[in-house]
Amino acid sequence: MRPLGRGGLQVGPLSFGSAPIGNLGRAVSDEEWRGALAAAWDAGIRYFDTAPHYGLGLAERRLACGLAEREGFIVSTKVGRLLEPTTDEDLDDEGYAVPPTHIRVRDYTRDGIRASLEASLERLGLDRVDILLVHDPDEHYREALDGAFPALEELRAEGVITSYGAGMNQAEMLADFVRHTDLDVVMLAGRYTLLEQGALDELLPLCVERDVSVIAAGVFNSGLLSRPRPRESATYNYEPAPPELLARVHRIADVLERHGTTLPAAAAQFALAHPAVSTVCLGARSADQVERNAALFDDPIPDAVWGELVAEGLLRPDAPVP
Repeated sequence: MRPLGRGGLQVGPLSFGSAPIGNLGRAVSDEEWRGALAAAWDAGIRYFDTAPHYGLGLAERRLACGLAEREGFIVSTKVGRLLEPTTDEDLDDEGYAVPPTHIRVRDYTRDGIRASLEASLERLGLDRVDILLVHDPDEHYREALDGAFPALEELRAEGVITSYGAGMNQAEMLADFVRHTDLDVVMLAGRYTLLEQGALDELLPLCVERDVSVIAAGVFNSGLLSRPRPRESATYNYEPAPPELLARVHRIADVLERHGTTLPAAAAQFALAHPAVSTVCLGARSADQVERNAALFDDPIPDAVWGELVAEGLLRPDAPVP
């Protein structure tokens, strides 16, 4: 167990990302999502991350069912997108296979943050959550800094939440938030992985310096590192992977295969090796996927792997390794 934030929360190496059970990419049956949450609990996972964005609240509602009558879990959800009813059936589903009953409205104001939390608590069936994260404020930097973070500070002072932070697909703005707010948790998606380590330049050293916990998400780079060998149709940042990235991943896979291990295992364990990283958050939509994810942390990776990757220019020499 490692500290998660500065409020006394503790977390294991693997946490559960709920976007897939919010029907990301396709509809997920009741049997699948219930099985995923039961398997996560059986695997010892106690931290579950969600967001209103995930299936227009579906992931939060399903998580509520899966955690009902359980105790000792940690939940984080996100703020920045309010869900407002709509009758427009031609709306972009933003990747989620759900009926277009609501529209996502960006709102990073104090009132918007409190309204979002209130709605999430109702969907989750909880009277509080442990962590609130400002969700993807890329185009809303000033609104988040002036509205969302002061509101989160208020909520933490009131005891409504234990910790707060931001969740993004970029390291640069997260580093700025670490400098200019008193957040104690960040979720970094896809920017500290076996494939790219740019977060070592600024964000991760700042997190160590300021005692900010990092939740490493997207460690498979949206699919590119999720198999022992990437398919030609593999995605990177949710778009078709460029040929030069596919070639680089194949070179990494060559090294791993020579040492009897795989891309997914190395990707999961690599991110966890940095001292700022408290947990690796992996999404799953079925029990089989949860069990596969949990097993990745048990796959022994020879020390020689990391040295060879550095020697071949496939891993930064300043990256901490398991």
